[in-house]
Amino acid sequence: MTRASLDKKPQEVAAMFDDVAAKYDLANDVLSLGQTRLWRRAVAQAVGALPGQRVLDLGAGTGTSSLPFAAAGARVVPCDFSLGMLREGKRKHPELPLTAGDATRLPFADESFDAVTISFALRNVNGYEDALAEMLRVTRPGGRLVVCEFSSPTFGPLRTVYNEYLMRALPPVARSVSSNPDAYVYLAESIRAWPDQARLARAVQRVGWGEVAWRNLTGGIVALHRGTKPQYRAPSS
Repeated sequence: MTRASLDKKPQEVAAMFDDVAAKYDLANDVLSLGQTRLWRRAVAQAVGALPGQRVLDLGAGTGTSSLPFAAAGARVVPCDFSLGMLREGKRKHPELPLTAGDATRLPFADESFDAVTISFALRNVNGYEDALAEMLRVTRPGGRLVVCEFSSPTFGPLRTVYNEYLMRALPPVARSVSSNPDAYVYLAESIRAWPDQARLARAVQRVGWGEVAWRNLTGGIVALHRGTKPQYRAPSS
């Protein structure tokens, strides 16, 4: 699987991530020029997990993204549909309750979590609005959503340089650090095909999240979208 499409075959995407699991965290650090850690810190701040709260970290891969929530004292559940990623995560972080699950059919009860977050994985879901609706289902009223995803740089020259990097520089760099460089060609193309900030915000609103907003990171290369599950309303008499 090397060509990107928003109509993705889940088995192929899972197999692709299985292939890159062993070097995935290293490759991300190299290919993002070290920005991954800054983006992860921004996600942790936006989620604002408190001790004892339940946090679902969806698309967690090897579980690295879940560590800040565990450090804050939250009961974090890392969830991913790539068994290869989960096996690598269990090797690295045996203390985490890594869980296999499909983002469009989450294996959790209604209103199970105080917060749900997903970083750099929503664009790999076949039917991302279904995934956003599932996240709403498993979040308690008043709970929060944080989506961190690649987006559209807002400054024209940066956008040009970024697109050149994605399609020209990223593949040879990926060949030097990844066990499956073709996967990163797919990932680069999936970024280019992904909705921009405003379109994704409208999708988040459509499925029922309230107070939807976003802020750009690194000039819009990444965007952090937030939402809140509306509180129950008493039925009118």
